[in-house]
Amino acid sequence: MTPINTQNSHPLAGRTMTGAEMIVQILADEGVDVMFGYSGGAILPTYDAVFVHNSDSSRRPMPLIVPANEQGAGFMAAGYARATGRVGVCVVTSGPGATNTITPVRDSMADSVPMIVICGQVPTGAIGSDAFQEAPVANLMGSVAKHVFLITDPTRLEETVRTAFEIARTGRPGPVVIDVPKDVQNWSGTFKGEGILPLPGYRSRLAQVESRRLESAACEEFFSMLAGSSRPMLYVGGGVIAGEASAALREFSETFGIPVVTTLMGIGAVDTTNKYAMSMLGMHGAAFANYAVDDCDFLIAVGARFDDRVAGDPKRFAKNARHIAHLDIDFSEINKVKRVSWSHVGLLPQALSALIAHGRSTGFSRDWSDWHNHCAELRRVHAMNYDRSSELIQPYYIIEEINRITKGEAIISTGVGQHQMWAAQYFDFCSPRLWLTSGSMGTMGFGLPAAIGAQFAHPERLVIDIDGDASVRMNLGELETVTTYNLPVKVVVLNNFGDGMVRQWQKLFFKGRMSASDKSLHKKDFIKAAQADGYEWAKRLDVKADVPAVIEEFIAFPGPAFLEVIIDPDAGVYPMVGPGQPYESMITGDHIASRSPGEAPPPPGASEMF
Repeated sequence: MTPINTQNSHPLAGRTMTGAEMIVQILADEGVDVMFGYSGGAILPTYDAVFVHNSDSSRRPMPLIVPANEQGAGFMAAGYARATGRVGVCVVTSGPGATNTITPVRDSMADSVPMIVICGQVPTGAIGSDAFQEAPVANLMGSVAKHVFLITDPTRLEETVRTAFEIARTGRPGPVVIDVPKDVQNWSGTFKGEGILPLPGYRSRLAQVESRRLESAACEEFFSMLAGSSRPMLYVGGGVIAGEASAALREFSETFGIPVVTTLMGIGAVDTTNKYAMSMLGMHGAAFANYAVDDCDFLIAVGARFDDRVAGDPKRFAKNARHIAHLDIDFSEINKVKRVSWSHVGLLPQALSALIAHGRSTGFSRDWSDWHNHCAELRRVHAMNYDRSSELIQPYYIIEEINRITKGEAIISTGVGQHQMWAAQYFDFCSPRLWLTSGSMGTMGFGLPAAIGAQFAHPERLVIDIDGDASVRMNLGELETVTTYNLPVKVVVLNNFGDGMVRQWQKLFFKGRMSASDKSLHKKDFIKAAQADGYEWAKRLDVKADVPAVIEEFIAFPGPAFLEVIIDPDAGVYPMVGPGQPYESMITGDHIASRSPGEAPPPPGASEMF
């Protein structure tokens, strides 16, 4: 190698490196401490460079974790990113390796998760020739990723990889895909150790958003609406967590005494045990949360987007709110679904801090004790509940028992389905980034690999995957990843022998016609499967009286543990707001008090979403 250029700030500047070595060096420069991926011919040069890097004792290692398939790798990288706020990294081969990551990429885009996917590609000269394991990655990923780079000029490799990290983590975070032909990986050139691509449009828009500050006049207008309010409510979404604004949001709520409801993605933005926390709102939100939103007269949306799971009927959402304020980082979200009275686009921590400072400097104070008492009464009368006397094991009971032990401090990952909603409803979360779930995409199979990524991010923390029998099947091969790396991930499978959420919809909206919802897949012995993959602790729980003791043992086990729970197959997710329906039409089930006459919702129209 050529001598190091000591005049450059990077200690390796001036050295001759292959493209693969440059990629790995930039990953190290970006602070990557673990990556996830599956090998293959078109990515072998980069995998070899990773091996060489990790063999050098003078360098900080970057372990490369091998999953059962590339979708698992993508969700592991996403789980890492969701649990830390840092960029997750996935490295896969061309063709099917790349296409297997499309779902994690779209999932991360939908939930604003920063991730880098590095794909191998056939040599530059073979692109477009239907070469072995070739796929048009740029075309496929372009519609689902925040950005895609196809590197055909190796001299731009360094700048491209650095820029990809910049795009992934700035503004509204998201996944960036780098498609690297094999010849670019094998190319040799001089490592500059610096440089980014010119993105004047993107950086200008980003600078415009980041420089926006709440002026005194805007603050005065906001507090004028707040002063005229008797029942203010904070409606908080995942943007608060993605924007690292949880601390400012909590301070804002506490300073002015404003209750908080969160979306599915906003769970953990406020401590769920806090006196102002009013739980999750929306389609499967707590009845008291939804009623409180109906009753509020000033709704303050922060990092939320009024999506269909929350505002099923936008015109009747927050129907008594005389004013709605909206703070977000994305201009496109303002007035997209619901017209608002006041808005601010900018960095959320700064905006909330500005409002706090203005309120304090003007001595703003309001007595909202009547509203607080009203919210407390809603919590009491319409509390979450279920059939506690049933002889069958109720899934809510399982989650309550785990929550009793973890006390809101565990990282909880989920698949998608009924178990996901039960976990959202019955777990406590004291901090942000403890709740990992596929929100907008609703991707079954997310839970287990995401838990693995989170465990690598936080090896000292308790990580639990709450899954369903149908959802966990989607990436069941990752059980072996857990034991291969001896991760203390705890996996709970709430088994109701079928697609419980689909069955619930079929009961409510399709006259009980269970078309394909049991899949007739009842032969799986999950315990034997877990044992075959190396689990020393793998048990089935099917007796209600055994629940407390078995869960204590399960959580206390020091290594990987797998618990299958045979739950009541008819257990439902309630409350439920039918698609396109207002909160006043909420179905609360048999065990949660409703303040509306219980009527079956009308069947969804042909265009209604699931």
